[in-house]
Order: sequence, then C-alpha cells, then structure tokens
Amino acid sequence: MPPYKLLALLTASSIYGTSFATSSFLPSTTGISGASTTAGVITIPLSSYSFTPYPTPTLTPRPPVFPATDPLNPPEVSSDRHVVPDFAPAWAIAYQKARNLISNYTTEEKSNITTGTGWENGLCETNIPPNKNFSGLCLEDSPLAVLGADFTTVFPAGIHVASTWNRALMRARGLALGQEFKGKGVNVALGPMMNMGRVAQGGRNWEGFGADPFLAGESAYETVLGLQHGGVQSCAKHFINNEQEQFRATESSNVDDRTQHEIYAHPFLRSVMAGLSAVMCSYNLINNTHACNNDKMLNDILKREYGFQGFVMSDAYATTTTLAAVAGLDMTIPGDITFNSGDSYFGGNLTNYVNEGYISMARLDDMATRIIAAWYFLHQDEDYPATNFNTFNQNDEVNNKHVNVQADHYRLVREIGAAGTVLLKNTNGALPLNKPRNMVLIGSDAGPGKSGPNEFLFGTGSDGILASGWGSGTGTFSYLISPLEGIQERARQNGSSVFWDFDDWNTDLAGAMAFGQAVALVFTSSDSGEGLFTVDGNAGDRKNLTAWNNGDNLILAVAAQNNNTIVVVNSVGPLIVEPWIEHPNITAVVWAGIQGQEAGNAIADVLYGAYNPSGRLPYTIAKDPADYPAQIITNGSGSGIVQINYTEGLFIDYRHFDQANITPRFEFGFGLSYTTFSYSDLGVAAIQSLDVDEEDLIIAWESGEASPIAEGSSVALWLHEPAFQVTFKVTNTGRVSGTEIPQLYIHHPSSACEPPSVLKGFTNVEMGPNDTKHVSITLSRYDLSVWDVVAQGWRKPDGQISFSVGASSRDFRLWGVMPA
Repeated sequence: MPPYKLLALLTASSIYGTSFATSSFLPSTTGISGASTTAGVITIPLSSYSFTPYPTPTLTPRPPVFPATDPLNPPEVSSDRHVVPDFAPAWAIAYQKARNLISNYTTEEKSNITTGTGWENGLCETNIPPNKNFSGLCLEDSPLAVLGADFTTVFPAGIHVASTWNRALMRARGLALGQEFKGKGVNVALGPMMNMGRVAQGGRNWEGFGADPFLAGESAYETVLGLQHGGVQSCAKHFINNEQEQFRATESSNVDDRTQHEIYAHPFLRSVMAGLSAVMCSYNLINNTHACNNDKMLNDILKREYGFQGFVMSDAYATTTTLAAVAGLDMTIPGDITFNSGDSYFGGNLTNYVNEGYISMARLDDMATRIIAAWYFLHQDEDYPATNFNTFNQNDEVNNKHVNVQADHYRLVREIGAAGTVLLKNTNGALPLNKPRNMVLIGSDAGPGKSGPNEFLFGTGSDGILASGWGSGTGTFSYLISPLEGIQERARQNGSSVFWDFDDWNTDLAGAMAFGQAVALVFTSSDSGEGLFTVDGNAGDRKNLTAWNNGDNLILAVAAQNNNTIVVVNSVGPLIVEPWIEHPNITAVVWAGIQGQEAGNAIADVLYGAYNPSGRLPYTIAKDPADYPAQIITNGSGSGIVQINYTEGLFIDYRHFDQANITPRFEFGFGLSYTTFSYSDLGVAAIQSLDVDEEDLIIAWESGEASPIAEGSSVALWLHEPAFQVTFKVTNTGRVSGTEIPQLYIHHPSSACEPPSVLKGFTNVEMGPNDTKHVSITLSRYDLSVWDVVAQGWRKPDGQISFSVGASSRDFRLWGVMPA
C-alpha cells in the first residue's frame, strides 16, 4: 500500500510513463452480507456462529534447546540451527494483560480495536485509534525501509539478503530495520514478504526470499527475530499464494493441500516459530475462497496447526465481508471499504453483527485480545516512541519531527550488498580488478539517476542504478551510491583512468568507447514491482525475462570491441542471458541483485576483491523462459474469477529442472568465489531427544506414523528439535580468504513422490587460504518429513532417505544416508 496522496494519483493517467491501476488494487466488494455476486466464489453464509478460542500450545521449557524467550531478547544467531525458542510464556503474560485491559470495554470499543481509521485519517499508512488505556497502533510498510519517512535507510531487498545465505546478516538486517521502525514510532512493520517466486516474472518476487521454501523460511525466521528484537511488531505477508500481480484481487490460486504445506505455508510456519506478531492475508482467492475469508488457511492452518498467537490483518481493502471475522480475520485495514468511503466491514457493522448474534462476543473478545496482546508482547506499552512522521506528507512540519534513525546502518547495507552479490562467470582471472590502467563504464545502470534517487514515484522507473523495485515495498533514499561513484573512489587510489557512457541505446558509441580500454564494464538491469503501477508496459509482473533498456544489444556491442568485457547485472530476478553469456570476450559476470542505497560501493568491493564474493543464487537462471514450470497468467475471463491452477505442485524452480532433467544456465544455489574449496570426511549421527514428554510421538514417527491433529501440531518441539547431525570438513584450497556456503539436500525415497533434491540445510564458513574447518548441519524430524494429506500430519516416508552436501543444487561433493 503506497504512501502520500493516492487520491491525487487517481486523477493522473501517467506519471513518468507509469499508469496507476485501481482495478489491480481493489477487490470486488458486495456489501455487508458477505454474499459475493462474483461467480464461483465460496463465501460464509449469513448465520449465527459460536466461537471457542484455540488453547495456547504449551510445553515445558528445556534450555538450551527450548528456552523460554522474550521477543526483545531472542536467542543468539547461529550459522547452524540448534535452538527452538519458546515464546509461549511471553504470549501468556501478554494475553492476560490484554484480557485485563479490555475487561470493561464496550462492544463498540472492542470493534474499534479491530478497525483502521480509514485512508489518510492518521499519520501512518494504517492507524488503529487510541482506546482508553490502549494507545493505538501505527502500521507501516515496507520490508526494506520505513516507507514515507525521511532520514531512514533503504536496505537491500529481501531477495538480496536471501542471496547471502547468511543467517547472521539476515538477522542483523532485521534488527536494524526494527530499530528504525521503532525510532519512527511505528508499532507494526508490514514485513517480511515471503511469497515463493512460483513464476520467475512475478512482480514482487524481489521483496521476498527466493524460490525455495527452506531458504525463504530461514530468511523469514531470522528477519522476524531481528525486527522484533528491535522492538517493532513484525507482520508476515502475503498469506497466501499471492504469486503474481496481474489479477491479484480477482484470481483463485488453486493449490493442493500437500503443496500448500510443503511449499507456500512453510515460511509462515517458520515466522510463527520466531514469535511473529501479525500476519497479513492477501488479495487473491485460494481454491475459490478469498484469502481474508478463508477458514482453512486462517483458522485451521495458521491458528490451530501453527498455534499462531498474534493477529491476522487484511491487506489494504482486501476485506470482503464482515463475516471474515468468523473465518479468522482479526483486523481490517485501512478500515474503510473503499477510499475515503467512511464505512467499514468491521467498525459499526461488526458491532451490529455481534449485537444481532451472527458473530459471538467471544470471537470479538478474541480479535481485540490478539491485537492488544501483540502490543504487550513487544512491550510497546512501556515508553514506546510516538509516531513522529507523516507518511502522506514529508513536508508536514507539525507532525514530521525529522528524527534520524539511520545510525551506522549504511555499513550493514554495504556488507549485505557485497555478500549477496553472486559471481556467475570469471575466466582468465578477470576479477578481481588489479589496478587496470583504464576502464569504461557503459550503461545507465552504472550511473546516478538523472534527477536523484527518488526521481520516480514509488520507485516506478530507473534511469540510473537499480537499487529497489517499485510499489509499496520501497522507501525514500537519503542518498544512493552509484557504481560510477564507488568505482571512481577505488580508481583514484589506484591511479586508473575512468570513462563512462550512460546511453543505453547508442550501441555504436558504446562500442567505440570500449575499444582499447583495459576493462569494459557493462551495466544492465531488470525491474518489476507492485501491480498498482504499470512501467513500460510491465503491469507489476515482468513481460519477459530479457534485460531492460536494450541491455542485450548493449552488452554485445561492447563485447565486439573489447576482449575483457565484464557484465554487471542489477535485477529483481532471473534473466535469460543466452544471447551473450558464452561470448568469448565476456570474461566475467557479476549478479549484483537489488542492493539498496550502498549499491555502488558494494559492487566496487566485489569487483576489486575487497569482498570475496560468496553470494549464491536464490532461484534458477534458465536457458529459456519456457523451461520454468509456471508462467504469468495474462488472459482473464471477463468478470469472473481467473483460475490459476498450481499444476506443477511441489516442482517449482530447481525442483522442476531436476525432475524434468532440464539443464539450467545457472542452477539454484550456484555462485563462484575468488578462491576454491574442497569437502571431505562426511559423518551423520542421531541426536538424543530432550522432549521426553513426547517420546511416544517420536517412536510413532520413526515407525512411519503421521503427527497427530492438535493445537500447534506443526510447530511441536519433538518435530523441530535437532534430531540428526551431519558433519564434514571444508578446506580453502585457494590463495585468498573466502566464504563457502555448504548446502545440504535431502533425497527422499521414490515412495514419497518428492522432487529429486530438496534443500534442508545450509551454513556459511569463513576461511583463510589452506585452512580447514569442521562443519555441522543439524536436521529435525520435520526436515525429513512429508505432509500426509489423509492423516493431516507430518510423516517420515517409507524407505531410505539419502542426502548430499555440496556447493549448489547440482554440485554435490559428499553423499550419505540418514540413520534408519
């Protein structure tokens, strides 16, 4: 949801070549009865509904593996998972405080807790009004910055932090973001985003953590722990199956139960295990029921199976009925039914539904309690900063206090920018650069924007370095370092001459400029964003997977004239690089991703070897767009719901390439280094369980029985505690220090009908030349399980489970078998 004045946008047909599409933002609404007129939509009928709150799942804390944990004091980050934090005691305290607070609230006052104040009726994107001793809530985007606020940091995007495969950096980014949100007086940060990148062109993939549920889950887990350590409530989004922008409010994602559990819901499960405060339900329908009105997803999976104790809020204007409260929706944002309509599906309608007996008072109490409990859970009742900015007007000198919350976060931005950069090609020692006598930088992506980093509204365009996608997932740049600036700083130290040409379309000039240079650096990009905006014909989702701004032709023109051409790519996701990747004059390819405000410095750090690249791809780069298992659906069906069938099931991204035996250009998990590594001495052993209370469940699991149907069944300690330890050695066989990213992939028996390889572990190992380190990766019973759709539980498949350890999803160095 964007900041500033959307009403002004409604009257503008074009801004910098960008169109504003209200139809992609607002779902169909049909009145308070909840009976949709759109054909095929499954709704909750108007009736009386009783309610019994789910009991809080509780287990005895068992430190050090299962310690009682407060969100402001999370467990230390580890490159290998060993701790399952227990947030139940902290939630229990928060719930009791919340119940006490609302004990004398009227029905109307309780309803107000669940209802936003309406668009632009407050300083934040969404505001819950103060209510007696409850100070209310400020809810604000985005996943990479405090949207609409000045003196904040624009961090690398989610896809880029996932590219680091580094839990410490994921956590540190979350913490820094949390500190900035809190410093601005925001109670709820609307992130992280963890949609799965089912389609390579998906417009908001860059906000999330890639195309594998395990990598996305670990990234989300660390981000949530970090955000809430910083003091802000974290809101995971978009729940669930919001995998493309086109038709996002009028499409049904039709997903089978097993795929839902093993792929799309997993990052949300890991977020709940991190003590998550809030979940945002999405615009789309799931199996023909609106996500924010979906009893199966909100009540049964999220609140019952995952034991989620926080609250569920709608995406902006994604509420379609008052009876969504029965399906598990706790809060509607921004509150009004349509822009500035002055009415609400909750608010007065919710009060009436309770008074008339359709929705029980117990359910309303549960809604209000969950919202206020999250406030207590993060200790926001204790001297929390007041909101000190106006998201709709940065020039509001009354409410905008210009509080500077940036601290030294630029250092972290630069480190993550470098750590998430993936070296895809490096021949003849082209990199790192070694004091070249002269060089030329070609392409607009190498330079600053013509009118500064905030030239285009909501990031809807770029005529300089691409450091963010567009839409509500963006932020306001205080500054943006371009590659020209970062490289010139190093060139000055080395006495190198630097020239540049930012014209993407004059290929003759580009070739002429490249001729005779010791190094020719060609910069290209590919952008995408939220479907609120169409940029150069891209309606949020990308039209294709080719480089923007004449990139392919520009690269070839330079390579034709210079035999040391290095390509640098800033992209929201994969591109088809076949037109030029094997050109003999292209000696190196640096995949720079979406790096945030220190982009130019991070790129320079990698190019010059100040940072030995250790990034790994969080998705597959194919040779042909048709090689991907799912494509953007662009053809609607009149006024009806667009049916998007997830027929690929479990086989997304690399899982599909492996299953279909398709050779990618660069596989998931791939990345080069300026040094080399070897693996040796594999071992695996079972770990004695600490969960003595659930020994019978462990024995049943080992014999092939599924986990039981119960409250919190999918987050149970016995499922997630360390159960197996894989050990091995990694040696740096090169001449420089570097970081290796060992990855562990499970190979299920054929009886499981799983993909050939499934990522279930990774770590990062920093080593000097000739160093050897002992490495450990632990696995849980959950990691080895598959979802049983009949028993509705997690089950160990029949047969032998093997595994591989290596440097990517196709570069295995060690092979083993799990203990029976």
